[in-house]
Amino acid sequence: MKHILLKGRTNWPAMIVLIIAGVVTLVPFVWLVLASMKTSGDFFTSTFLPRFEGKIDPSRLTLEHYRTLFTSLDLGRALLNSLCIASVGGVLSTLVSAMAGVALACYEFKGKRLATSVVLASVLIPAPLLLAPGYVLLHQLHLLDSLAGLILPMVASAFGVYLFRQAAKSSLSKEMLEAARIDGCSEWRMFWIIALPLLRPMIGAFMMVTFLGAWNNYIQPQVVLQSPEQFPLSVAVTQLKGQFYQDYGLQMAGTVVSIIPVLILLSLLRREFVAGLTAGAVKG
Repeated sequence: MKHILLKGRTNWPAMIVLIIAGVVTLVPFVWLVLASMKTSGDFFTSTFLPRFEGKIDPSRLTLEHYRTLFTSLDLGRALLNSLCIASVGGVLSTLVSAMAGVALACYEFKGKRLATSVVLASVLIPAPLLLAPGYVLLHQLHLLDSLAGLILPMVASAFGVYLFRQAAKSSLSKEMLEAARIDGCSEWRMFWIIALPLLRPMIGAFMMVTFLGAWNNYIQPQVVLQSPEQFPLSVAVTQLKGQFYQDYGLQMAGTVVSIIPVLILLSLLRREFVAGLTAGAVKG
């Protein structure tokens, strides 16, 4: 907002453009929420609010689709599975990536250049190419058809390691770490009380990206999991589509349920997410 105010006067053209952009962005979400509360008959006869005898009738909206999701279809189990995979995987991936990134940026050891080159090369490998070897490895470790089989591959993120390496190089100085060592600070304590607070913007951004990637992951759960009770929300929502009949209101309700946790996380980490994305954009 402070960028819109110029010399005490409101920049009305910019305000109007932002308002129009906000309305256009919200229209699909409003339609989605209203569609999730419509009956099958009202879904195709009205765009937003249902009509009865040519007049808008909001009383025709119903929460029956949501009741069906959490009672007959047991979508709550799929929701808990997704929350477990995305949250645990996101935290572990962020923590391990931060440790490895700080080590590559601030420590000198034999094979450092080789390790950095391997990390860079791993970033260039397309994820679909890793499905087959990943499946074989999980089979050998007896982790198929388990949530651990989805969480553990997330922990070692080459992209995250390189991202935190670049962030640590710009945020942490060797002089700061040497001063902490002189004061008697251990390496682990330096990581927790010095490195992590300075890397907080990148932590928020990377955790958000990792959470979204795990939350929207659709192909890998179908490869690793076989039991329906283990399916995450991304797979469970697609199974709401019937073979001979489609309840579009039920599908829209499942989509709304899958969006709510993401909106909550984004509202909590929005500042860190933006700060992490813009880190390093301005030097000095």
